[in-house]
Amino acid sequence: MPDSLSQQPSDASSASARGASDTSANATGLKVGMKPRHLVMMSLGSAIGAGLFVGSGAGVQAAGPAVLVSYVVAGLIVIFVMRALGELVAADPNPGAFSHYAGKAMGPAAAFAVGALWWVQLCLVVAAEATAAAQIAASYVPAVPQWVIALAIMLVFTAINLTTSGSFGEFEFWFSLLKVAFVVLFLVLGIAYLLGWTPAEPPAQIFSDGFMPTGISGIAAGLLVVAFAFGGIEIVAVAAAETANPERSVSQAIKTIVWRILFLYIGSVAIIVLVLPWTDDRLGASPFVAVLQTAGLPFVASLLAAVIVIALLSSMNANIYGASRMAFSMSQRSMLPRGLGRTTRRGVPVPAVLATSAFGFVAAALNYFWAAEVLGVLLNIVGSTLIVTWVATLVSQIVLRRRAQAAGDPLPLRMWGYPWLSYVTLAGIAVIIGLGLTVASVRFQIIGTLVFIVALYLVGLIVTKRRPAARA
Repeated sequence: MPDSLSQQPSDASSASARGASDTSANATGLKVGMKPRHLVMMSLGSAIGAGLFVGSGAGVQAAGPAVLVSYVVAGLIVIFVMRALGELVAADPNPGAFSHYAGKAMGPAAAFAVGALWWVQLCLVVAAEATAAAQIAASYVPAVPQWVIALAIMLVFTAINLTTSGSFGEFEFWFSLLKVAFVVLFLVLGIAYLLGWTPAEPPAQIFSDGFMPTGISGIAAGLLVVAFAFGGIEIVAVAAAETANPERSVSQAIKTIVWRILFLYIGSVAIIVLVLPWTDDRLGASPFVAVLQTAGLPFVASLLAAVIVIALLSSMNANIYGASRMAFSMSQRSMLPRGLGRTTRRGVPVPAVLATSAFGFVAAALNYFWAAEVLGVLLNIVGSTLIVTWVATLVSQIVLRRRAQAAGDPLPLRMWGYPWLSYVTLAGIAVIIGLGLTVASVRFQIIGTLVFIVALYLVGLIVTKRRPAARA
């Protein structure tokens, strides 16, 4: 018999001594079931998905080989943002993460705007990854319509997210490990091809159209695609509330995740731009498979196409988890309907999981009508919203660090070079936004996102005034 849903009081006993078992609830009503290795692999799993396996091709098409510059710039910014976020999480782990910190630093309306934007963004990412996985799978089983595959994917992974956090974490750990192993194998095979160790001849000429065939505007256009690619690492902040000893777990995760992501991302994209011309039509579909086909390894390409589907599903799985915890946290802070803040006796926020998955089911239906167009539209929408999350994180870190220093509060993990590096990172993000505004397609995304966040802030002013005081 399924567990009944019960509203967990905000001041529930802190039964959660750090190191509690999966059967112990923390103060929010969620269970402490995640292990440090789950935390690391979940963040890797969330970040290595559609952004790398599909979006990287779109980035190469926009900027040519110079997309590597986009990855380096965005990668450095992500490193600094994650360090700032790690400082906040280690001092105050909360499933609301950057929304919670924005509220403490800038008020409840800002908390609502940042949390709602991130939740909507991840709902779109879930839909994009379900669509990308279905698109690849449908090419190998053409007898099954793409929308049917997308629907089946959403049903299975919604069910997985209705298990306990410990069971979910173990499942995602092995899922993500397979994905990381695949990316490493891709790097090895790509290098082998470039060295002439595979059946096909290595490329006679590299960068035949130059390193920057589309100029600075191409790099600018590629930056938001790259921003989407790096999105997902921040899920470590959300999952921290369900880990034993979150201060230590988060510190360890933050120190290792970003460097691993950079190695896997930049290494993979470097192989792609060294092997494929930036005008290759196959970049828009599956650049990884295209590289292996070019290297004379069609059997491996076919085999690894299945692994790419698994990788996309792993990322989608982690994103359903992260978005559902954000919705749960916002409900507990009286920013979303109370029903989303309910959990089962096992600590599973069932209504929040179902609400998060809802748009994925809508996207599955859209695949019935526009199978070829859905993925591109979703990828274009998401990129600029991540920049808002980065800005909110840095501003919150600057404000809350100043308060902590004034109060003499200890910080388990500190941002490097405070406050100057935080300001430099904000300036770097401002440059990305400025460059993006010079490109027509990117300009539309940025302006649309700014309008949306302002609208959410205004809604937040209304919601946080009308609802009861937010819970601690």
